Amino acid sequence: MSPSRSRKPTRTPKVLGTVALVAAGPGDPELLTLRAVALLGQAHTVVVDADVEHMARRHTSVEATVIVAVGEDGVPLEPAARIKYVVESYRGGQHVVRLMSGDPVLDGSITAEISALRKAKVPFEIAPGVSNLSGIAAYAGFTLTTRTTRDVHVLADVTHPVDWTALADERTTVVVLDGAEDAAAIAKELIKAGRKPSTPMVITRSGTTVEQRSIEASLEDIPAAIKAAKQAGPGMVVVGEVVEQREKMAWFEVKPLFGWRVLVPRTQERSDDLLDRLIRAGAVPQEVATISVEPPRTPQQMERAVHGLVSGRYEWIGFTSVNAVRAVREKLEEYGLDARSFAGLKVAAVGEDAVEALVAFGVKPDLVPEGDQTTAALLAEWPPYDDIVDPINRVFLPRADIATETLSAGLVELGWEVEDITAYRTVRAAPPPAQTREAIKSGGFDAVLFTSSSTVRNLVGIAGKPHATTVVACIGPATAKTAEEHGLRVDVLCEQPTHAALADALAEHGEQLRQAALAAGEATWRPSRKRAAARKRST
Repeated sequence: MSPSRSRKPTRTPKVLGTVALVAAGPGDPELLTLRAVALLGQAHTVVVDADVEHMARRHTSVEATVIVAVGEDGVPLEPAARIKYVVESYRGGQHVVRLMSGDPVLDGSITAEISALRKAKVPFEIAPGVSNLSGIAAYAGFTLTTRTTRDVHVLADVTHPVDWTALADERTTVVVLDGAEDAAAIAKELIKAGRKPSTPMVITRSGTTVEQRSIEASLEDIPAAIKAAKQAGPGMVVVGEVVEQREKMAWFEVKPLFGWRVLVPRTQERSDDLLDRLIRAGAVPQEVATISVEPPRTPQQMERAVHGLVSGRYEWIGFTSVNAVRAVREKLEEYGLDARSFAGLKVAAVGEDAVEALVAFGVKPDLVPEGDQTTAALLAEWPPYDDIVDPINRVFLPRADIATETLSAGLVELGWEVEDITAYRTVRAAPPPAQTREAIKSGGFDAVLFTSSSTVRNLVGIAGKPHATTVVACIGPATAKTAEEHGLRVDVLCEQPTHAALADALAEHGEQLRQAALAAGEATWRPSRKRAAARKRST
């Protein structure tokens, strides 16, 4: 008999994660690459530089861990300390993203972290981003080469010895990635090396963000321009004839609401169209909830109405707000019902948001006013009751507890029997944070947009009146009247009561202010900036 042999137990291989080094790009969150967004969406852990933390939180799942790579003193950690978090998460089987600010491939900062990963024997991938070099140039309004300028010489900074004579050729574009604070010295050295004093230079700080600011002048005039602008901080310097393209190519800093902080008091629903239009105009919108929507205190009336809707009690149902749509939809879904419950029922609606909410539910309204989106316009187009055409004469109007009875009374005059049902209650929201309240009162916001009378009343109630320098824009005459009753000066009143028209009207007003500032030789047309400048002068 041969001796028995014991088998060694099979080892289960340890599951390791993945590591990606991702470049955030020059600053605009919209410039993240598709690969970067995909990697952030899959990540379990993100180790991020402090200045791009907002990008990480925007694209990671709520379960992901975001580690900001700074010490307790707020100072950025050394590469080895940052990579320690990466390695630990990787060995724990997690997908790890190291999100790095700027363009670490261009400035070379990625090499130290790659060395640390190699030392730890951790495999990785690199997801390069939009280059600071081309990104900032594009947002500042010029290319880096032309038909006559074919060479680009890039310096990280000028802290090391520079051969300025090699940069004297007028056909060479000179870029200093971190040269803003040394711009005057750079200009002096280039002139000494043989560059024409009339050669244009531009200094761009906070490139591709809404805080972007550019100083443009000739080499000989740049010291005076720097002194007059009173700007500070890191930024990119570009020298050469390419800078002259800004006169025709500038598009970012000339947006009508560029850098404006716009307060948007809202009800329960956010308006993505309004926010998108403001952002496209260059603004930074900030929403503040002014109204909270809650169920009615006695739900029985609403329950009976919804039962009647399903059983064929009504000929029409009329929606005058998106909250009414939501209230009916939620009640139907509570009973396990869906949009098929509207079969055989005529549906009227007013307001873009209400119509969109109905369509999203699977219901196409039969009646929507063609012009103004008001209850008066809806009433003007509502057909009178005809006992030959209409088998039922009842109308279901789900509404807020504080809604007016204008529509209901008008429908009664048209021969309809109206069941005016409280579908939801509106109550004043909690006050915004103290910092926001202070900005509202002190002129920290450039503009405020009021989309209804209730947003006026409730904002003033929970946060106080906007400062006199803040531009006030209202969606219609009724809202404007309420604003004036609260002591506010209405600067913008849009012709059509829609969110899109309101945003466009504010942008038009902003462009008028911009043109007036240019004509007067002023550096800014933002109300908050002009107020801040006035405070400094008085001090």
